[in-house]
Amino acid sequence: MRYLAYRPRSEAEVRSYLRRRGYLPDIAENVIEKLRSLQYINDESFARNWSLSRAQSHGYGPRRIEQELRVKGIGQPLVRDAVRDAFDQTDEESQAKRLLAKQFKGENFKEPKVLRRAVALLQRRGYSSKVIFDLLRFSTEED
Repeated sequence: MRYLAYRPRSEAEVRSYLRRRGYLPDIAENVIEKLRSLQYINDESFARNWSLSRAQSHGYGPRRIEQELRVKGIGQPLVRDAVRDAFDQTDEESQAKRLLAKQFKGENFKEPKVLRRAVALLQRRGYSSKVIFDLLRFSTEED
């Protein structure tokens, strides 16, 4: 219970934790089933909350969030739905634009060094190549 108190966890995280602590697989499955029945773990709500949180508070793009959710053991259909829902509420391009405005205040994107840094930042944060290209091409043309 203490492991779940810090932050919400996926079933795979709980299963891995129990395995590391030396619990037998049968006991671990019984514990997971009990936690699921009490609504202490729910992969669907975990994925939705994680996606929305990462998109809004950290400025992460869809690819980065998908990668994090896969590492946490969430299945591909849930990952796809959660990320789509998160970016239905927040537009990917406007999110990337806000991130650039915050990180590159007053910088000129026509300078190659600044442009490379901006592209690298957006790639690390998980934005698609199309969004990066559209946003930075537009920024350089309007300067």
